[in-house]
Amino acid sequence: MSRVETVVLATNNAKKLAELQRVVAEAGLELQVRGLGDFDSYPEPEETEHTFEGNAFIKAEAACRHTGLPALADDSGLEVDELNQMPGVRSARWAGPGGDDAANNRLLLAQLDGVPRHRRGARFVCALALVLPDGGREVWHGVMPGRIAEDEAGAGGFGYDPLFIPDGETRTSAELSPGEKDTISHRGQAVRQFLAWVGEER
Repeated sequence: MSRVETVVLATNNAKKLAELQRVVAEAGLELQVRGLGDFDSYPEPEETEHTFEGNAFIKAEAACRHTGLPALADDSGLEVDELNQMPGVRSARWAGPGGDDAANNRLLLAQLDGVPRHRRGARFVCALALVLPDGGREVWHGVMPGRIAEDEAGAGGFGYDPLFIPDGETRTSAELSPGEKDTISHRGQAVRQFLAWVGEER
């Protein structure tokens, strides 16, 4: 029997939920992945930590407490060399509390305006935290290095994907197929580590 049979993903991002469900299905594991939409809503916890891991645990702990189920949460973001590793944990709110993906991308492009290609290095970073009802805690990490493009390209993915060119690629993450992105992405790396842990016998 696997270690976990049902897990709730602590996010309201439908694309992240679909991404995890797709990877679990492809792995052939009998793991039910539920989203927050399956439960009564609750106040989203404030992400007060200064690390991806710390914020991932805040979200996972809140979801576990609310649902009574094992809860998985990721906190991920973009670190840009020219911006001193920012936006980092503020990636989703880079353009301000009311900003969206488009606003974040516009701001990032403006901040890197005129910066040459060799100084546009960046990486996506992910911490994936699991909190169990019995108090158990686990965390896995993933990193996808690359650079920031001069212009947006592609209609897939979300967040900064239209601006991020992974190492070894000429296309942005938003131009990759879901399967191609899963294979190399920061989140895909962390999820595969989680699935390996799930598949271990008790």
